[in-house]
Amino acid sequence: MKVCVLSSGSKGNTTYIETEKAKILIDIGNTLKYVKEKLEEFKVDPSDLNAVLITHTHIDHVKGLKTFSKKYDVPIYMTEAMFKTIDYLDRFEKVTDEFDIEDIHVTSIKTSHDVPDSRGYIVSNNGKSIVYITDTGYINSKYFDLLKNRNLYIMESNHDVEMLNNCSYPFATRQRILSDKGHLSNYDSAKYLSFFIGDKTKYILLAHLSQENNTETLAYETLARRLKEENKQVNKIIITKQNEKTELITL
Repeated sequence: MKVCVLSSGSKGNTTYIETEKAKILIDIGNTLKYVKEKLEEFKVDPSDLNAVLITHTHIDHVKGLKTFSKKYDVPIYMTEAMFKTIDYLDRFEKVTDEFDIEDIHVTSIKTSHDVPDSRGYIVSNNGKSIVYITDTGYINSKYFDLLKNRNLYIMESNHDVEMLNNCSYPFATRQRILSDKGHLSNYDSAKYLSFFIGDKTKYILLAHLSQENNTETLAYETLARRLKEENKQVNKIIITKQNEKTELITL
């Protein structure tokens, strides 16, 4: 299984996953032009995709979906609650707790964000698995066992709490981000990841960093410090970027 975050941040989020029999995106929050250009670097055309999984329908996760859906006959997976919030799709494939796309097994978990519905995904193939969780104020403890000891985590590390509290955002916006329907801070992301990772975990990709209320150094150092305190380690920690793809990782 191969994975590449094509873009991650408050202006657009798109992730590519490939197996022997399937090619999928998680979200299409960048323009179709951008996504097409990045996929072509892997010699993949958007028409080759088997599915697009949607986490939720905020614009930074579906910006390219309307154009994409009109041009390509690729199944779009979302929940019924998500589907009701958009007016340009004629049909969708329903996200359930578990489903398969070719040789990929997908487990969906409920996340907590200020939308009618939002999901995180565990994508598994041939004994390897990827966890994708962004845009959530917290992670429900009922999923903890399910999320433990996966090979790769793409996890939100949105903001530094001190930076957010001292920024120019209106009070209501700051409260929204800090709430249990907002975003994970560096501290919370590190707390969850240090608990979840195990001896099978090789990579952590920190995602959806705020451009105003975080820095790559703060996100990295918060996680690295927590892992050291918990005597945990991984092969590599990668900071995802806005409008810049990561390396293509093979599990």
